Amino acid sequence: MPEASLPRPGRLTGLILALQFLTRLPTPQLKAFHPSWLAASARWFAVVGLLVGALLALAALAGSRIDPWLGALVALVAWVWVTGGLHLDGLGDLADALGASHRDPARFHAVLKDPHVGSFGVLALVLAVLAKLLLLMLLLKAGAPLWGLLLLPAWTRLFAVAWSATLPPLAGGSGERFGWQSHWPSLSVNLVLLTGLSVWLAPVLLAAPLAGLAWWAFLRRRLGGMTGDCLGAGIELCEILLLLLLVIAPHLPA
Repeated sequence: MPEASLPRPGRLTGLILALQFLTRLPTPQLKAFHPSWLAASARWFAVVGLLVGALLALAALAGSRIDPWLGALVALVAWVWVTGGLHLDGLGDLADALGASHRDPARFHAVLKDPHVGSFGVLALVLAVLAKLLLLMLLLKAGAPLWGLLLLPAWTRLFAVAWSATLPPLAGGSGERFGWQSHWPSLSVNLVLLTGLSVWLAPVLLAAPLAGLAWWAFLRRRLGGMTGDCLGAGIELCEILLLLLLVIAPHLPA
């Protein structure tokens, strides 16, 4: 279809597409679609992260009224459900590829495209889920405010946009859908927004960009670029790191 004949996206089209891509939340059905709209939806990733964080905080708060372990379990189930396991899938695939490739690029891409989950992937998924469950329990047991849990998914989804904008895509897949379009204006706005919210609600998360930078450096040095699975794995690992930061924050020097 010629570009000129394509219908113009509505004001909320990008938000709807971001919700559809990143979550399982119900959204209005779009009457038309073009791939360029999906790339442009990345400006809404941090906002979607705030919605995910709000659901997690509410689930954790509701369950913790009975017991911190129940709150952690309810929050974890909500976390997996609302994202559809999208990022966990990326973590499992990347763990298999890194574990079985033996630094052979061709082997890495072959394993990454294999839909089956191997032993490295299973181990990574089990450890990631257990880490989140334990850290959520410790966070709730401490009785700390859950503002950090609200902001955490927004930070990690902002990281994904930054990784896709600054690293070359290595292979076909969801990562390429966002990598070819610059998002610097929206990145800057969302960075300022999350920084301000962190100063106000959870100052310890001002260190969050260090986690995103660490994963960027790993992908740059180890792989030379990114794929959609790399973005998903990075979101999962950075979420675990930021959860750990929230847990140990009360024990850090003032």
